[in-house]
Amino acid sequence: MTDLNPTLDQPTEPISSDEAVEPAEPAEAAAESGAEGPAERRSTRLARLEREGDIAADYLEGLLDIADLDGDIDMDIEGDRAAVSIVGGDLGQLVGREGAVLEALQELTRLAVHRETGERSRLMLDVDGYRAARRAQLSALGREAAERVLGSGEPLALEPMNPFERKVVHDAIAAAGCVSESEGEEPNRYVVVRPA
Repeated sequence: MTDLNPTLDQPTEPISSDEAVEPAEPAEAAAESGAEGPAERRSTRLARLEREGDIAADYLEGLLDIADLDGDIDMDIEGDRAAVSIVGGDLGQLVGREGAVLEALQELTRLAVHRETGERSRLMLDVDGYRAARRAQLSALGREAAERVLGSGEPLALEPMNPFERKVVHDAIAAAGCVSESEGEEPNRYVVVRPA
């Protein structure tokens, strides 16, 4: 059974969902020196992400067993990160109010992956489709905010959001033809929309 109380040999910083830069893998560093071609790098990256997903699934299965919750674990790779979903059963308590429990569970899962691999993870966790539904809501919010700004020409500040939510809103605003930036400090960091 997976140890559900990870103890790390070294402190780590929290990893935000909209973090864009990953440290270079040893295999990627070798590839930069010409030791591997693009296909080998892609294969190495996919294998690393699949391993992250497997470690996360084992960790989450242990948590579900301890909490006596029913749920199935689905794994996928979305872009440059592993994506793990817990589906089925009554899982609302794993989401929590405004996704707070989900965010904490994602961070614990990333720490479990870090403990096994020694590398930071950008793994995304979803529970019962919460993030997918929230992503659709946030995309609509970003488009509506951009339309308001384009109509008025005035900047618009949105409510505070977590890093995942801000990233989705930034993407929707950019696609709608406006610019945006995050301001403030966590946990009250928010998006400001401006005309392009």
